[in-house]
Order: sequence, then C-alpha cells, then structure tokens
Amino acid sequence: MYPFHWVPAAGQRHASTDRRPEGALAYPSGTSVTTLCREQVIADNSEIGWLWPTCDSCNTEAHRIARELPTTSTGRSI
Repeated sequence: MYPFHWVPAAGQRHASTDRRPEGALAYPSGTSVTTLCREQVIADNSEIGWLWPTCDSCNTEAHRIARELPTTSTGRSI
C-alpha cells in the first residue's frame, strides 16, 4: 500500500498523503486536501474528475515516494 492517494481537484488528478475519512476509499467532494505539489485544493470526487489529466508534479513526487519504499511495504517485487 502506498502512503499517498489520488484525488481529483482543481481540474487535475492530484496525489496527497492527507488521511482520508475513516472507511472512505476516496476523499469526499468538498474535502480540503494538501497535495504532493504543495497545493491546497478541494476534492471533486465526481465521475468526470477521475478523467482529468494527472498533475505532473504530483505524479513525479508519487513515483519518487514509491521508488523509495521498501518492497515489503507495497507488495511489489524488484
């Protein structure tokens, strides 16, 4: 499991390490979220939001975080 989650907001799909509400699979629409690109955005968990383009800065940072995790944390193999 990765320590970040994807969230559609502000016209892009961002990533965040903010904690999601208990039992939620996504940040509910209207939730304020700090992203990996250091933006403060409001989640838009609509169907169309998940089709928005990915924020390049969040994507770069998410990949950096994923590469630095031990393989046992993610269940992936080298």
